[in-house]
This record gives sequence, C-alpha cells and structure tokens, in this order.
Amino acid sequence: MNSRNVVRRYLMAGALLIASAVLATPAARATIQYTVSIAHPEQHLFHVTMQIPDVSREVVVQMPAWNALYTIRDFSAHVREVQAFVGSEKTPIEKLGKLAWRVSGTGTITIRYDTYWDEPGPFAAQVNSEHAFVNPAMVLMYSPDRRYEDVQLGMYDVPLEWQAEGASRHAIESVGSGRGFIFTAENYDALVDAPIEAARFDEFEVSGLAPRISVVVHGDKWKKKDLEDALRRICSYEVKLMGGAPYEHYTFILHLGKAAAGACGGMEHANSTAIYVRSEEDLPNVAAHEFFHLWNVKRIRPATLEPVDYANEQYTRALWFAEGVTSTYAAYTLVRTQLWSKEQFYFDLGAQISELESRPANRWQSAEQSSLDAWLEKYPIYNRPQHSVSYYAKGQVLGVLLDILIRDRTNDEKSLDDVLRAMNVEFAQQHRMYRDSLDVRLTTEKVAGVSFEDFFQKYVANAEPLPYQTVLPLAGLELRSAEHKRPVLGFYAERDSNGSLVVREIDPDGPAAAGLHVGDAIVSWNGGDPPRNPERWVNPQKLGSTLRLTVRREEQDVSVEFRLGEATETFYRIAEDSHASEKAKRIREGILHGVTQPVTAMNQ
Repeated sequence: MNSRNVVRRYLMAGALLIASAVLATPAARATIQYTVSIAHPEQHLFHVTMQIPDVSREVVVQMPAWNALYTIRDFSAHVREVQAFVGSEKTPIEKLGKLAWRVSGTGTITIRYDTYWDEPGPFAAQVNSEHAFVNPAMVLMYSPDRRYEDVQLGMYDVPLEWQAEGASRHAIESVGSGRGFIFTAENYDALVDAPIEAARFDEFEVSGLAPRISVVVHGDKWKKKDLEDALRRICSYEVKLMGGAPYEHYTFILHLGKAAAGACGGMEHANSTAIYVRSEEDLPNVAAHEFFHLWNVKRIRPATLEPVDYANEQYTRALWFAEGVTSTYAAYTLVRTQLWSKEQFYFDLGAQISELESRPANRWQSAEQSSLDAWLEKYPIYNRPQHSVSYYAKGQVLGVLLDILIRDRTNDEKSLDDVLRAMNVEFAQQHRMYRDSLDVRLTTEKVAGVSFEDFFQKYVANAEPLPYQTVLPLAGLELRSAEHKRPVLGFYAERDSNGSLVVREIDPDGPAAAGLHVGDAIVSWNGGDPPRNPERWVNPQKLGSTLRLTVRREEQDVSVEFRLGEATETFYRIAEDSHASEKAKRIREGILHGVTQPVTAMNQ
C-alpha cells in the first residue's frame, strides 16, 4: 500500500472513532476500541487499529492461539507490521513470544497492524473482492489484563454496494467513500463470539418467529421459501423443546453454493452461527446442529471450557455430549419436524454406527478420551481409523442409546429431552457450569430416578463395545449388517516439512510390506506425481489393481510394484422390528415424534 493510502486509512480510522463515540449509549461506554479497514480487499488484508485508554506505564497485548476449532493455530502467524503510538508519536513495542507484545507508554495507546486472511469456511477468516468474513478472534488482539472491559469495533472502507452484519452490530455510518459499521459488546469474549459478514448479500427475517431470527445469505442456487420454511421448522421446534429462546435476536450467516468456496460446516456462537454448505439441501442438518448449540455448549457449558484460555489448549471430557449429543438432537429435530423421513433418520443412525465400528480405535478410545484428544486432530496420523474415533459419531450414538434406556427404565415417562431441559434449568439458567460427564450422569439419574453409573462407566469413560443388540430392541429397532470388500493401500504416507510424501506405516500382513520400507519417500506414483490424498485415491480403484511406485531410499531411486490389498467393511443399517412389544413400539414412536407416552404394566 502506498504512503497516501496509509495516511488516508488512519485519518479515516480516527474519523470513524470520533463518529462512533457520539452514537447511542452502549458505544459511548466502550473502553477498548478497534477499527478494521478492508480497503483493497483483493489484497486479503485486514488493516487493524486498536486503541487502549488509561494505560499507566505499559500494556501487554496478544493474539489468540486458537478459536472456533479445538486446534492451536497461532493466529499471530498472519500478523505483520505491528506498530504502537502515543498520540502521533511511536512508542516502544517489544515482542514477548509468538503471541504477545509489550507496549510502553501512558495514556491512550494505539496499536496498528495488518493481518492476512484468505481462508474460506466458518472456522477461518477471509477478505477478497467478493466478501469479507471476520472471525474477530483471528483478527483482533486483546489485552489479557483488560479483557473484560467494554469493546467497540468499527469496520470501515466497506464498499458502498456491500452490507455488513453480525450479532453484535450496533449502527451504520457513512465514512469517506465507503461505509462504516459499528459493532459493540460488553467485553472481548462477547465480541469475538459474533462473526461478521460483509458482502453484497440477501437478508430476511424468518416470519412467524419471536424473538427475531435474521438470515444473511451470500451465495446462489437457493430458494427463499424453502430455506425459510426449513429454518422456521428447526428453530421453532428447538425453542419449544428447550422451553424458550435464550436470545433477543439470532442471526444465521449462510454461505451457499459458489460462495462456500468448497468449504463445508458450521460454527456455533452465542447469538448467531456461520454456515458454509455447497447446496441448500445440505443446510438443514448443519443448521439444526448449530442452532441447538444455543443451549448445549454455549449455555449448558462444561466447566472445563470456561473461562476461555485463548493461549493454551483447554482439555475437556465432555465433547461427546457437547458436540455428539448435539448431533443426536439435530437428527431428532429433522425427523420430528418432517424435514427427514424416519427412513432417513434410521439411515443416518446406521451411518454413524458404521463409522464407529469401522475404526479399530473404537475398541480402545472411549468417548471421554476422544474428547480429550480433540487437540490432536490437526495431525493427519491421528485421524486415521487405527488412532481415533469421532466424539461426534460416538456421542450421537450414545445419545440415542441413553435416550432409549431412560425411556425404558421409566416406562416412557421420561426421556433424554427431560435431561437436556433439566440441565438448561439447573446450569444454563443459573449461570453454572457442569462438571463434564459427572453432571450429565447425575442429571440423568435425577430425571430417571435410577442409576446410570454402569452405562457411563462402561460406554462413556471406557470403551466397552456399545450395547446395540440389547438396547435398540427396547425401542423396537434392529441392527442389521452387510459386508463388502474394498481396496486398501496397505501403507500410510504423509507429507514431511519439505512436501515429500513419506511412508510412515506399513501393514505387515499386506502386499505392500514385500517392497516398501518405512521412511521411503515416494517420487513417482503409477508413472505420475503422487496424489495429494492417497487414502482418497484408493477408494475408486478396482480390487487387485497394481500400484507402481518409485521411492527414494538411502539416496537411491528404487522401483516397487505390488497389488493393492483388500479390506472387508461392514455396513450397518437400522430397521424396525415387526415383532416388537407394545412398550418398545411406543418408545420408538416417542423418539421419532419427541413425546413420552407412559406405558402401563398391561401394555408391556
């Protein structure tokens, strides 16, 4: 950026701060003030100014190491050109480590820096000629000692044809040749829990709902009627299920079709969600999951995740419940609102069981350990079937099994719905955090009036085989299976720091073991370049196909040829038992429709 633009940027930053100071009362109370310029969005730079008043001698600021994902990502790696000022004069600034800086000075300290972001998806940030998506924790520094003071964010140099929206938006200002949008929050934590989308987008409110729900859509190939209908069903059902809305205004930020840029997924926030999906058909499941997070994880919150430590990992045993059981309720919501048929619900449950049972790690990694190990997911080897199971899949299945057992042991007078409602009342509404799996178990026992210690000890804390064959029939359901063979590589390879694809593991009983060695660097793959994802490459191959490799071994090229190995996969599906008892049928219908129907002794 040339010097004229630099001067203009900071003059406009000051103008915006002055303008915003005379807005409504909440803005006037703000103590830490930020401005973010998206001038020249094609450069993928957020130009940030942070003003900290009332500094007595020095202040420490830092970038978070993680946010959105349970992964240390060190957002300071995106930051460049950090400067500090008192008034118009530069003041000393010292880098303390990979995340933190110490600034010397008194009065109001101004810190300026640029941060580069061009990553699509709800777990990242991006600015380009099409839009700007801001996850504030990835863009904004904070002062650890002053984290709980009021904050204000001014977003400016926004193109005139763009809008900007987020759950913390407070006002709109005309600034120079662009537009400015003011966002306010009671502290840094609240501000960074409210992502912002700036673009030429469509916006509407879901009719017939109170409190208000706004929808921001950046994308193509969607129909407002269908989208609004799906969100209305999802939101109205979940609000009714949980006994009322915990928000005054909720915002869906949706990126659909081309605007998703190949990313997929959703991220929950206190009063909003950001979702990227390739088509409107993919949206309901993600939306139902993220909206239910309003209660489960954002307000029904494990003590191990609070307060947020932006600099270090936070280990919790509760993700199987916070994420996995949220997936249970996403599926429940879709079938109970007729967005899914019961056959779709059964198919989804069977798919989760298939995913679990296909992974050898399911024999030894418990739901709690999978939760604790979430911070290892950034390592490719950890995500292999031999190394881990998903707390999403395991938690979703555990949620259904637990629901069936609660219904069975109470003669269908109580359900998992009652457990979630009880946790909402006893923890969320009392602003208390729960003690991971312990309070989930104790609440379940309080609701059901019987012990669930055995269930939690065997299947949550430990990795004993899940009791499909004994529990599913209690709801008139059967687990059926089918097998088929698929090709496998027989070895595992990953990229090293130089980008070379290096063999890390070899199946000792597979064909690859006859020629490959651990440590071989693969130079050629069937006469061409090695694929970016070997595990994905093998899926469409034919059984018995030959793989020809050239590998670098001890500074020599060696040719290796072998047939692909074979693995037998078992796929599971859920079916209704035509001979189920009356009690089991009622439990099954209760799960599908979200009701309890007490069963008398005569009906059993």
